[in-house]
Amino acid sequence: MDLVAETPIPSEAVKADPTIGLALGAGGARGFAHIPVLEVFDELGIKPTLIAGSSMGAILGAGYAAGMSGRDIRDYTLELADNRGLVLNRFWGMRPASIRALGGVRLGQFNLPRLLRAFLPPEIPENFAELRLPLTVIATDYYGQCELVRTEGDLHEALSASAAIPALFAPVTIGGRLMIDGGIFNPVPYDHLVGKVDIMVAIDVIGAPEGDGSLMPNRIDSLFGASQLMMQSHIALKMKICQPDIYIRPEVNSYKVLDFFKARQILEICDRMKEPLKRDLSARIEDFVRR
Repeated sequence: MDLVAETPIPSEAVKADPTIGLALGAGGARGFAHIPVLEVFDELGIKPTLIAGSSMGAILGAGYAAGMSGRDIRDYTLELADNRGLVLNRFWGMRPASIRALGGVRLGQFNLPRLLRAFLPPEIPENFAELRLPLTVIATDYYGQCELVRTEGDLHEALSASAAIPALFAPVTIGGRLMIDGGIFNPVPYDHLVGKVDIMVAIDVIGAPEGDGSLMPNRIDSLFGASQLMMQSHIALKMKICQPDIYIRPEVNSYKVLDFFKARQILEICDRMKEPLKRDLSARIEDFVRR
């Protein structure tokens, strides 16, 4: 009688680690709150499978997708934020042929692509293809009344369009279409992670106006505050349709969209969320593996 060796059947199948998607929201200087989150991924020894970002979230996401660590991004940020002289030198180093080349001096006309070329870390490449992690960048098509999703092509162009805050920067033209800040249409783009990863982590740094009604906001604060309220309304509706596994709103309400020189204070406050996030993310990974 022939003896046929049977293939052993493992008593318990080994399950792979979950894929994790990270959505980094819009918020100007409040976006520095994303940096401690990136450091948590590093300290846990994990990498997101996919990053989606709007505005400042897209810029920081690009740095991380390019291979910078969270600590690298923190150090680069503080090098600029703690040194106004260095920032002024960068501006001077741009040396446009004329004020017009910079976009003029009127509010809402500054040339963002030129500014980003002066201030983006050199690690961020020109093209999506050179990134180490997949990145989705969101911009808003002004006349098309929809979002523009970029995952390939000119990365610097995509970041400029995504971060073109209305009333501060001129719109960016892509393919003959005018683009403005991605946060207008999609302030926390976690919906671009749905169905693509096992665990979704989303960071909301939109913030909201704070006060007791005794202080009348100026025109600029009123404009940005109204924008915050509209974006929060958008998020509230989206959360009724689909919620990420981890949704974090750092304590950044007291900081304004242009508080870039307050990066150190923002980071100190947001460092408090690192340990709770580590516990939550670790627990969700363990739960996934045990299923």
